[in-house]
Amino acid sequence: MGLSLRMRRRGGTKKDILTPAITTSGKEEEEIVIPSQFQCPISYDLMKDPVIIASGITYDRENIEKWFDSGNQTCPVTNTVLATLEQTPNHAIRRMIQEWCVAKGSSLDRVPTPRVPITSHQAIEICGKLLSGTRRGDHVVCVEMVEKTKRLGQESERNKKCFKANGVGLVLCVCFNAFSENANASKLLEDVLLLLTWMFPIGSEGQANLTSTASFTRLVGFLKSGDPNAAFLVKELLSLDEANVHKLAAIDGVFDALVKSIRDSSSLTSIFHMTSAKPETTSRFMELGLVNSTVEMLVDSENSVCEKALLVLDAICESNEGRTIVRGNELVMPILVKRILKISEFAKKNLVSVMWKICKTGDGTEVEEALRLGAFKKLVVVLQVGCGEGTKEKVTELLKMMNRHMKMNGFVDVSDSSIEFKHLKRPS
Repeated sequence: MGLSLRMRRRGGTKKDILTPAITTSGKEEEEIVIPSQFQCPISYDLMKDPVIIASGITYDRENIEKWFDSGNQTCPVTNTVLATLEQTPNHAIRRMIQEWCVAKGSSLDRVPTPRVPITSHQAIEICGKLLSGTRRGDHVVCVEMVEKTKRLGQESERNKKCFKANGVGLVLCVCFNAFSENANASKLLEDVLLLLTWMFPIGSEGQANLTSTASFTRLVGFLKSGDPNAAFLVKELLSLDEANVHKLAAIDGVFDALVKSIRDSSSLTSIFHMTSAKPETTSRFMELGLVNSTVEMLVDSENSVCEKALLVLDAICESNEGRTIVRGNELVMPILVKRILKISEFAKKNLVSVMWKICKTGDGTEVEEALRLGAFKKLVVVLQVGCGEGTKEKVTELLKMMNRHMKMNGFVDVSDSSIEFKHLKRPS
């Protein structure tokens, strides 16, 4: 049953009080006024999980946690500084709210009993059992503790934060490394990967466990099977330390796995990290069709994916071999020209860089194609709207190349374009 919350006036004097009311969306609308003691002082909504804080005021847990997560250490009502941010379930109020909901009958859903968040003590206890089981190689205990962590973590963000704050991330890294060569531990390791996505960033000790040869080899195996959590972890590990790029590059099958999973933006970012930190990997990626795959992603991808694809394409264009292969793809220039005004500023910077690299080092056919596709006027707009200094220099140089080509080849009526170009500000 759908419910809507609105304010109603109570009383009939000038001092009317605005009180939250619930309107049910049945055949006949029924207005239900929420008693003030059942309302959260922050949202004025009916509390679903009432908790008491150090000031003695009761709030709905979700709202007060957002208040604390924003950096506040005071009570929203009294504005007093709190000695502790601990929250204690207010069972008495919760039962009263549930009884009130039941009394209203079918017009109002009963507020369910909330699950109690785990404590630091419970997280540490689970962590200890998992570490002990890992050291003994006890697969059964590790599966039990990992499944318990997964179940509790999926109950609430608070539980995930509690696990992370109490060292569970490091123990999960140790567990993954310990069982990475166990052929029968696939389900355990798959669940560990999911849990690790909650724990980043991880410390150096955890990173060392995940970047061992055994762990990286198993991660690549999951990557080949299309596991998105493996793609995420590989991306995060490569962004933490350039040394991890060299370790990963030595793992058999990693290049093929990354190209095959390129539709996952995490893998696209990993490819960028590898080609930037270890340029010699670019040739291997291109042999596997990286250029065509990346260009295809530019056709209709959302901005965030487009940004990453252009980063990779720009890195490829650093080498003569890369630029040659990029020029050989007939979709490149049409897509670059089409998307130049439809992407974020960050993506535009890399798009202009790619266009500049293939035009500057080409034989002129790229400049002619860009002109034919309408690049000149779009590049003028880029300058007029504004862009970074490096991008401005590249755009200006591209416009000069196009202007020269138009004059030499009579490609179009130059007069209007020349006037338009003449009034552009030169980079200082």
